[in-house]
Amino acid sequence: MRTRSTPKLPDPTVAEAAAVAAPVGNPALIGVPTFLAGSIALGLVLVGFVPATAGGASIPIIMTATGIGQLLAASWAARLAQNAVASIFGIFTGFWLSYAALVLGLTHNWFGILPADAQKTQELFLLTWLILIVLLTLASLRLPLAFTVLFVLIDLALLFVYLGTAQPSASLAKVGGYFVFSFVAVGAYLFVDAMSQATGGKALPLGTPVIR
Repeated sequence: MRTRSTPKLPDPTVAEAAAVAAPVGNPALIGVPTFLAGSIALGLVLVGFVPATAGGASIPIIMTATGIGQLLAASWAARLAQNAVASIFGIFTGFWLSYAALVLGLTHNWFGILPADAQKTQELFLLTWLILIVLLTLASLRLPLAFTVLFVLIDLALLFVYLGTAQPSASLAKVGGYFVFSFVAVGAYLFVDAMSQATGGKALPLGTPVIR
């Protein structure tokens, strides 16, 4: 007498894993170009493209396109469980939005800071972010070399803008502006790499990490 074989049931573990699999995406496609837009605008201010009295000329781009773009990229990365990417874009969300708040706050006296204390306030802002981005640079040495170069150039830009504010020296601030354009170039390379992969092309070489 033939016995009927028991039908094989699907493995519930496999089904559950497929259900919760994270979607594929690359938050850099939003985060990098919006970062570049704010950086270009800031660099143009630092090198004197606009008069010194128009120091807030970059704020419309930085406060909206860059600040919101970094926040969206950080949220997207967090949704994908790309924790390091979310951290990076989250940090720069804080930087750009706080920069906009600094410029608008000093211009419109939102914080009750006396004109005589404005310089020290800017020094405090720049030194705080310089320390944090240096920390980010050291903490991210396992990333491809292009990212380390990007962060080091940002460190140098912040350092020279800080020195130019503390002196004060327009020449040092301009050097900071030139470093801004140098990390814009690296960021543009990273954006082309991300867009190339997103459109079915090859990844560009990003270099060997400093720490493997």
